[in-house]
Amino acid sequence: MIEVLAELPDFRRPRGKRHPLATIFALACSAMLCGYRSYSAIADWGHNYGAELAHALGFPHQPPCATTPHTALRRVDHDVVEAQLGAWVEGLLTGTPCAEDEAETRTIDGKTRLGSRQQGAPGAHLLAVLAPRLRLTLAQQTVADKTHAIPVVVDLLRHVLLEGRVVALDALLTQRHIAQQNVAAGDDVIVVQENQPQITYHPLCGWFEDAP
Repeated sequence: MIEVLAELPDFRRPRGKRHPLATIFALACSAMLCGYRSYSAIADWGHNYGAELAHALGFPHQPPCATTPHTALRRVDHDVVEAQLGAWVEGLLTGTPCAEDEAETRTIDGKTRLGSRQQGAPGAHLLAVLAPRLRLTLAQQTVADKTHAIPVVVDLLRHVLLEGRVVALDALLTQRHIAQQNVAAGDDVIVVQENQPQITYHPLCGWFEDAP
């Protein structure tokens, strides 16, 4: 992952840079995987585990204080990060073939981010495309407050490979334009929940209708 993060463009000015951008992100990822969520906690995690870990992450000196990950995470182009990590995950999936009796699936799921409801603010709701076989996230996008996931999923699916995959959607997302987009991208199987017994899918034109 550090090699993938090293390919991200560095938005910082050359003057005053002490730490490679990739190492700052590697520190943040490692700390958050261990349950350290705030900027100060991320910095503490880096200092608490000693010089050996800092060097393994790529820091030539001591890990930074909380200001450095705060600045990096707030100013980075999040769309670029998502695209870079999504491509890396897709490569991992390609390099780990499915078993002969196993289908390559993609599921669409939405969750409200833990701890995002603070001081009366609405919770940050993320819609994600998941690869259940390796339990990895391919892409994710925020669903704005007072909206719903249907417009978001159309844009989200443009960023993932669907050809040869089976897409599992919940009942809310069994919409004609979503089906048409999946068919155009090479997917011709969409799993619908059992509580939709009257739905018939037309693979040639890519839409749903009530069965006669």
